[in-house]
Amino acid sequence: MKALQTMKLEIESRSVNEAFARAVVSAFAAQLDPTVEELADLRTAVSEAVTNCIVHAYRETVGKIYISASVYPQGMFCVKIRDRGCGIADVAQAREPLFTTLGGERAGLGFAVMESFCDKVQVRSAVGKGTTVTLYKRISGRDDA
Repeated sequence: MKALQTMKLEIESRSVNEAFARAVVSAFAAQLDPTVEELADLRTAVSEAVTNCIVHAYRETVGKIYISASVYPQGMFCVKIRDRGCGIADVAQAREPLFTTLGGERAGLGFAVMESFCDKVQVRSAVGKGTTVTLYKRISGRDDA
């Protein structure tokens, strides 16, 4: 299916940029006229994905986070959050609720939160090469964008 509109954003993996990424993606999604709840869901999922890049992908350094968002027919919205960080050795394990590689105050709920707020979440990763998280969210009430 061909995207009707697409936007791309590149940011550094600094915590201050998490809110910026969330705001940019939600502003782009606004063209689909989402409900307040749909927009909040999308913002939360994007926040979790970007935070994972900041905290896990580039643990001791600053790297780039690449975000693209696309609008598809029938109100489908897709966001890809990609890094070129350390990658995930076991994606299935990383998606398990409460699993974390860092411990401490980290709850290990990032992927569970993304999955609860999106219709579909895909995760591709290669150790030493990075991770791509793709979030799909259908915006209700729209027959076509």
